[in-house]
Amino acid sequence: MKLMKNKILNLVIIVFVTGTFLTGCQSSAKKVENAEDKVQDAKEKVIDAKQDLNKVLNDSIQLFKKESEEKLIANDKSITELKEKILKEKKEHRAKDEKKLAVLEQKNNHLRKRLADYDYNEQAKNRWTSFRSEFSHDMDELGRALKGFTVKSK
Repeated sequence: MKLMKNKILNLVIIVFVTGTFLTGCQSSAKKVENAEDKVQDAKEKVIDAKQDLNKVLNDSIQLFKKESEEKLIANDKSITELKEKILKEKKEHRAKDEKKLAVLEQKNNHLRKRLADYDYNEQAKNRWTSFRSEFSHDMDELGRALKGFTVKSK
């Protein structure tokens, strides 16, 4: 009986070790195939990430353009209101204020042209941050100049 238990125990141990050895060993071809699958998965994830990034960037560009155009329209309205106020002031002050306002109107038109002419292709995406920063700065300066523009009353 004891001998039989030893034989069964030895047989179980041999089967266990053999099974572990056989399942633990992969062929080189299988390892290469698994590695290639992982590389392919990684490439697909990179492509998806790039597409997501491009979508976010394009959405950001469109939102910036929309907001900037709204500010340009508001500037146009302010300029029109200031022109009306200038018409009511004394002649000696009118020419000077008209010139100052003409410069601000020209800056507004220049900003509108820069926004429309900016090239939004792949190469330009690298410069987008710089363009957005400079454009926003120029737009803010113009907005402050228009708000600070005073017209002398009669």
